[in-house]
Amino acid sequence: MPNTFGHIFRVTTFGESHGGAVGVVVDGCPPRLRLSESDIQPDLDRRRPGQSHIVTQRKETDVVQILSGVFQGRTIGTPIAMIVQNEDARPESYSEVKTKFRPSHADFTYLAKYGIRNWQGGGRASARETVGRVAAAAIARKWLLEKFGIEVVAYVKRVHKIEAGKIPPHVNLKQVEASIIRCPDPTTARRMIALVERIRREGNSVGGVVECVARRVPPGLGDPVFDKLEADLAKALMSLPASKGFEIGSGFAGACLKGSEHNDRFEIRGGRIRTATNRSGGIQGGISNGEDIILRVAFKPTATLMQKQQTVTTRRRAAILQPKGRHDPCVLPRAVPMVESMVLLVLADHALRQKTIR
Repeated sequence: MPNTFGHIFRVTTFGESHGGAVGVVVDGCPPRLRLSESDIQPDLDRRRPGQSHIVTQRKETDVVQILSGVFQGRTIGTPIAMIVQNEDARPESYSEVKTKFRPSHADFTYLAKYGIRNWQGGGRASARETVGRVAAAAIARKWLLEKFGIEVVAYVKRVHKIEAGKIPPHVNLKQVEASIIRCPDPTTARRMIALVERIRREGNSVGGVVECVARRVPPGLGDPVFDKLEADLAKALMSLPASKGFEIGSGFAGACLKGSEHNDRFEIRGGRIRTATNRSGGIQGGISNGEDIILRVAFKPTATLMQKQQTVTTRRRAAILQPKGRHDPCVLPRAVPMVESMVLLVLADHALRQKTIR
């Protein structure tokens, strides 16, 4: 089931970019959790298009409606269905790509797989699909916070060649949201915004890196071998549109260290077993160790450029493509809540799986 994610906390998204609506069905949410649209809307507002001049100008309010699974303000243990209407779809803007493959898009590969494709904005391959993920993860966020005190915060670490310095481990949502680029380092954020503005004027695009921290994750989440916590996080985050790389803790830089430099020494702090350092990124042996889970996701430059590009047609003829429509010159600001969402979904699923064996 390629549209379903999770084992116990199961999420199935539906809808296309320029169809009537997008949405999600969440199965496995514990009962008696207080829940309303107001718990979900803030995260959708952070993901929606048109929120600043450096992202796509598609105007969507992304107002969520809960259709089932909630009674008198509480979850009842049955599937929770949520829907968001597409209000500003403009499929006519994509008429040219009906017969032309956009470079680095999913146009060719979707056609190769299914023999048919929705060419209106990319269909299921569009980042519009992530509306459902973010809505589902808002439920996971509320449950994890109330049950364990878990907090998940992501932010833009790098845009193209501009990288923020060391971000304090206690960085919070307010600091992230203080900038439209969602980098909590104000000086670096201004440089990033100036770059994206210039790139937009050129009709080009840039990529970068989103970093994410999950705090107060209890030790013991995750399974050995195939369902390691970092393995499930990697799959979840690499399923996001435009994602091209994943690392956790020391990541690839850890390959340059000796074991004596990399090992996280154990100690007792506050009566608890802790690690003096956190190069493991909060996970050892595929299982959370109680430290902050710190990970990073690399996103490629947006594939759609407002420039002419060489391509081929569905009839195997050379062609020139001049894209139209509204597109992000940099996906990073809107990718931040998407990264948080996939981390939340993985943690909620593993927390519920842990309950079944203890």
